[in-house]
Amino acid sequence: MSEVKIGKHLTGSRQPLYFLTGPCVLEDPDEMMRLAEDIISVCNSHSVGCCFKASYTKDNRTSGSSYRGPGMQEGLRILENIKKEFGVPIVTDIHHPEDAATVAEVADVLQIPAFLCRQSSLLEAAAKTGVVVNVKKGQFLAPEDMQHVVQKIRDAGCDDVLATERGSFFGYRDLIVDFRSISAMKDLGVPVVFDATHSVQTPGSSSGTTGGKPELVPSLTRCGVAAGADILFIETHYEPARAKSDAGSQLPFEQFDSLVENAVRFRELYLEMTS
Repeated sequence: MSEVKIGKHLTGSRQPLYFLTGPCVLEDPDEMMRLAEDIISVCNSHSVGCCFKASYTKDNRTSGSSYRGPGMQEGLRILENIKKEFGVPIVTDIHHPEDAATVAEVADVLQIPAFLCRQSSLLEAAAKTGVVVNVKKGQFLAPEDMQHVVQKIRDAGCDDVLATERGSFFGYRDLIVDFRSISAMKDLGVPVVFDATHSVQTPGSSSGTTGGKPELVPSLTRCGVAAGADILFIETHYEPARAKSDAGSQLPFEQFDSLVENAVRFRELYLEMTS
């Protein structure tokens, strides 16, 4: 289907812009609560829907000493508190098939990390939970090949699928966004997400961590919306420099309001020009 409902909002090719947004990984619970409240306030002020994003565990780490999160039990407790306090939907990553059902008791969207997008057992487990499944296109995968990923999920009984563009490998330690991929994945009949923050990463470039060029996030965001992205994935943090994961690519929260405002205007123009 070309439209998917997340919480109370419809997302899709003719719907208003929607946001999956929050920090990369769960950190201090009180700060996570404040950040969620501030994100929701910004989105409400621009009359757009949002789903709070944060990972309880990060498996894809450059270094074995990197922070991986509070773990599933504590992480789901934090996410559930945010969901109950603000009535906001939740999106979080899963890495193992056996985690899907438990996480789906809290999360409204299960996200499949890019490096795991071909893992059949993981896709099938996520599909069988009955919640929305968002799959990030692997940095190594052609957008047209996402048809097989989407079909695996549909064959397992889930029609509520999102596909995310997050950049493709361009040699070593660099990514490039081919904006044609947004159109290619929309042809699969799914809402397409553009991940503007992971797209500016420079993997493994920063002494055991992933670096990035966050100053490019606003311009790539505008390009993604102009190319037809239905949903924006934006990782944001009050102080990215002290973030425990993806410090090199997260958007400073002080820039989030202007990014949302500009993106909404671009979406409105896109819908007008393509009607």
